[in-house]
Amino acid sequence: MAQFAHERALAETAARKAGEALAARGDAFVGIDSAEGRDIKLKADKAAETIIIEILSGGSDYPILSEETGWTAEEGDICWVVDPLDGSANYNKEIPFCCTSIALVKNGDPVVGVIFDFNHDDLYSGEVGDSATLNGSPMSVSKVAEKNQSILFTGLPLKGDFSAEALGAMAADFANWKKVRMMGTAATSVAMVSCGKAERYHEIGIMIWDVAAGCALVKAAGGRVTMTEGPLDEPKTVTADNGLFD
Repeated sequence: MAQFAHERALAETAARKAGEALAARGDAFVGIDSAEGRDIKLKADKAAETIIIEILSGGSDYPILSEETGWTAEEGDICWVVDPLDGSANYNKEIPFCCTSIALVKNGDPVVGVIFDFNHDDLYSGEVGDSATLNGSPMSVSKVAEKNQSILFTGLPLKGDFSAEALGAMAADFANWKKVRMMGTAATSVAMVSCGKAERYHEIGIMIWDVAAGCALVKAAGGRVTMTEGPLDEPKTVTADNGLFD
């Protein structure tokens, strides 16, 4: 039964409004704010964040943790977690894999997730214990139970371990799967699991704003999520899948 119907609708509005502005690529959304090493920050990140924070703040009193700004108020038991533009490098190069991502988190657990893939006009929305939808139609995780017939999504986070040992272990795991994909957007990758297009997402050292909405979607769609504990703004190891693997 829905407990956060208002918040889910609010997140849908915010994600779509910001996504539509990102897709339009107006003057405020063009240009690079900073680039250091493998990290890039665009004007679009801040412009989209402004839209989202304004809508969420106008419709609720929950504090917001956003990738660009950090906390807007003191952390509470219930809070918003926002990535205004996941896949910034893709967006900058006009590679059509990026999205807006908004989650409601209760006591550290994502309970509402909304992801808007504005390049494909796909709105993923879900509340744990209630429903999960893609463009308003019900969605569920895949029923495939064999890794050698399944798709794994993963990524290489900015602060990841790129030692030969770590990469070797990653490659050994890859060999168990039918296909492995890296899209450059963790949020969209987890959304692929929630709608059954892939069977698992796994990443080490990912930030909560990249995956919180997707994790809520996977759970709402009947899947399973494991995430390392600790402060919300510290890197996590996250696995989201259909719940059919060891």
